[in-house]
Amino acid sequence: MLDFDYVLCLLSRRRRGSPFKRGSCRRLFIHSHASMCCVFQRRISRTSLPAELSAPQTDRPGTMLTILAAGSMFFPGLFLLSKQCLKSIPALRWSEGDAVIVSARLVSSIQAVMASSAGYIIASSCEDILEDQHWLTSAYIVFAVPYFMYDIYAMFMCYWYKLRVKGHEEASAAPQNMSTAMSSYLRREFLMVLHHVVMVTVCFPVSVFWRQGKGDYFQGVLFMAELSTPSVCLGKILIQYKQQHTLLHKVNGALMLITFFICRVLLFPYLYYAYGRYASIPFHMVPLSVPWHCNLGAALLMAPQLYWFSLIFRGAVRLFTGSSRSRRPGATKERQADAGDAPTPPANGYSTRPSEPETAAH
Repeated sequence: MLDFDYVLCLLSRRRRGSPFKRGSCRRLFIHSHASMCCVFQRRISRTSLPAELSAPQTDRPGTMLTILAAGSMFFPGLFLLSKQCLKSIPALRWSEGDAVIVSARLVSSIQAVMASSAGYIIASSCEDILEDQHWLTSAYIVFAVPYFMYDIYAMFMCYWYKLRVKGHEEASAAPQNMSTAMSSYLRREFLMVLHHVVMVTVCFPVSVFWRQGKGDYFQGVLFMAELSTPSVCLGKILIQYKQQHTLLHKVNGALMLITFFICRVLLFPYLYYAYGRYASIPFHMVPLSVPWHCNLGAALLMAPQLYWFSLIFRGAVRLFTGSSRSRRPGATKERQADAGDAPTPPANGYSTRPSEPETAAH
């Protein structure tokens, strides 16, 4: 089309007998080429072709309900499938309580791997950390909402069966009905249950609706906080089955301490650093430059992480200094005395007593 216009210009000048000026025709060709490019770009911007072809419309109510239903079936279904396999496989034949506890940790680990993978994909695809969008952001948030509701139930079941472990210190004082056990569980696990409820009632609507598509990069980085969860879940299982003396427990404890500190404590300063670099603001001035509700949200999310990290750190210190204590005379009697009056470890894995360095999964 453009080459034809150029040739037609040359022929028309020769036919009229006008002087042959190749430069004027070349200018006509350049002008026509620029005009066509402008029209083509406008058509692309009007139709938003790349966005429509590269991603599903996850903000539509029907799509969101479908994703929500998928998450509601996936996590409880995976828990039931894992529990049934652990109970029915001939080589295992685990009891109901053991199968429930291990299955709950397995589902938490799988969810952590999925969230971390989604976070890496989102964060690595966003060049503009504030404006770029990725369809997986809202999709995984909606998919993961049922997990937090399921996990409240799973933690309660772990708490219920822990009280009934043969030879457990509190077996005689275990609640005899579900209502009493539920109230005891809520008192003991108040912080973890509150964390899950806030994730559903506050973080979900803020992340999906209030953000209006901005900051997908930061949401992806927050997803990668789950990298610490698999080591936390493995630590819980090892403690539950009295494997604190093994090398695996010590290696996992060191890995858990490092990953939790990087992924859940240093995460929030990094978010401020990333925004300061994007907006060309000094790091110490970023809290004064962002809206107050952003600072409030970051503080509320970071506070429980600092508390849980302090428990992990204390447990790690006890884990790696326990060998020197075991060499002291009478250490065995001390451990037996401690074990005799130790309370039931919380269902979320935390313990403030020096007997067991347990940690939380979320």
